[in-house]
Amino acid sequence: MLRIVLVLGFGLLAACTGKPALQDEKLSGAKLNLEEFFDGRVLAHGQFQDVFGTVRRRFEVEINGTWDGETLTLVEDFVYEDGSTEQRIWTLIKTGPDTWRGTAPGVIGEATGEERGDTFNWRYEIDLPVPDGTLRVTFDDWMWLLSEDRVLNRAYVKRAGIDIGDVIITFEKQ
Repeated sequence: MLRIVLVLGFGLLAACTGKPALQDEKLSGAKLNLEEFFDGRVLAHGQFQDVFGTVRRRFEVEINGTWDGETLTLVEDFVYEDGSTEQRIWTLIKTGPDTWRGTAPGVIGEATGEERGDTFNWRYEIDLPVPDGTLRVTFDDWMWLLSEDRVLNRAYVKRAGIDIGDVIITFEKQ
């Protein structure tokens, strides 16, 4: 019983933690344009850590992006620390000057996103492959342009509405 109370209490506390907002003050005058940054080859390094701060999985990703003026296609090739691999192919459609929608295998419905200054926010639900099957989670995914060739990404991950951890990734345009 004590364990259940502690888990529920921690879940409530985690739900109250601050998260970014598109209205947050920008720290630079730079503008993130997904279609420019991800057109071509991008290398990324990242990790997932649970709400207790324990790193659970690390990975590298090679991304090959193509922009045809309307659709941004991202072919993501993941290599995990245990040697396993995964490929995810995103198809993103620019729906307005700063808005996007997208799909990829495993994504439930469509992902939606908005750029604002140096920031991009992307939200979606996905059946995420894990070593022993799949896990349905939601991503509240944030990207910040740090320089013309580097983007920092932090994605807040929830399962059934409860924070379970986050993913940190650095993207480097080649």
